Amino acid sequence: MNKVLLIIQREYLTRVRKKSFIIMIFVVPLLILAMGAIIALVAKDSNNLSTLQIVTVVDDSKIFVDKFRDVSNIKFVVNHKDLNADKAESKKDENISTLYIPADYAKKGSVQIFSKKKSPMQLTDEIEKQMGNIAFDYSMIQHHIDTAVIHSIKRANFSVKTIEITETGDKSSDLGANIAVGIACAIFIYISLFIYGGQVMRGVIEEKTSRIIEVIISSVKPFQLMLGKIIGVGLVGLTQFAAWIILSVVSSKIAGHAFNSPQSPMAGIIATLTTIKVGYILFCFLFYFLSGYLLYAALFAAVGSAVDSETETQQFMFPITLPLLFTYMLSVTVLFRAPDSTLAVWLSIIPFTAPVAMMVRLPFDPAPWQVALSMFMMVVGFLFTTYVAARIYRVGVLMYGKKASFKELSKWFFYKE
Repeated sequence: MNKVLLIIQREYLTRVRKKSFIIMIFVVPLLILAMGAIIALVAKDSNNLSTLQIVTVVDDSKIFVDKFRDVSNIKFVVNHKDLNADKAESKKDENISTLYIPADYAKKGSVQIFSKKKSPMQLTDEIEKQMGNIAFDYSMIQHHIDTAVIHSIKRANFSVKTIEITETGDKSSDLGANIAVGIACAIFIYISLFIYGGQVMRGVIEEKTSRIIEVIISSVKPFQLMLGKIIGVGLVGLTQFAAWIILSVVSSKIAGHAFNSPQSPMAGIIATLTTIKVGYILFCFLFYFLSGYLLYAALFAAVGSAVDSETETQQFMFPITLPLLFTYMLSVTVLFRAPDSTLAVWLSIIPFTAPVAMMVRLPFDPAPWQVALSMFMMVVGFLFTTYVAARIYRVGVLMYGKKASFKELSKWFFYKE
């Protein structure tokens, strides 16, 4: 056990003493704040980013002509030349487009926009919106409906507040905050598993190629070396996360006071966190980060032991990372919309997908037995993968010059001590 502790100490201190580690601790929170400020500024002033687009309208239906309204960065011009002449003008200038509306405009795909470059989405969306409104008014007039009366009726806007019924009474729940927290935790775990798992793999490859590992193996068992390396890098990750969270909160508060803005982005996030079970989510986040990291880091270590250089890892990396990538894509598109669906439940129980899928579901209060089963399966999962990886690792770290394959790895697994 003392040997494992020594390896953990070495792996931890070697990494946290690096200048790059110390610099990244301070740089990442500042980058997050800077990116948030840039995104807010860009979103606020997005209309001024694009250049003026001039759209010449050729309307054979005579319904839409002169009814288009200019908006920010889009100007409509009625040109009475023929279509080919307008297309020739558009070919000369990328900021000029020609909108052709045939007599049978209702036919799908009949309305066309001609331009030198691909038309920006803002332009096509605006044309589709205005044409829809003009066609709607024209249809009402055809049916002798007073359009002024229709437009005078204001559409009511509804805002639905979600209330959670609990044993202690009704409680307000912020659905947006739940979704944001769930997806943010899933992305955080997804990225961290790749970063720190990759560090374990690269560490094994470096020691193997420099032949240092032959000296180390003479003093400790391969399993002890692998375990110490995985735990040491995991502690580095926890240290980095803790520092980033603390510095992000502190720097956000300082920036909020500096700009006299009581509602900075980080302050808004903290305010929304008050509507959810922060302690419960934080505990589960740490559990799934650690268990997911142990599960994947063991596999990364096995891959690192099986190859002689980082370029040879690609054939093994894809099958390992595919379940995680698959779950991540589903999490940001589907799972948060249906957190209690059968697909979401199974993905949150299977160990290879649970760290990401369960973090998306947790803010929506899944059944306690599902959370307990998921955690149990995570423990079983990382014990199993560690056992498999250790049996491959003990042979792989001393194997040089032999191109490994999945068939070769299965042979290494069954080798006797």
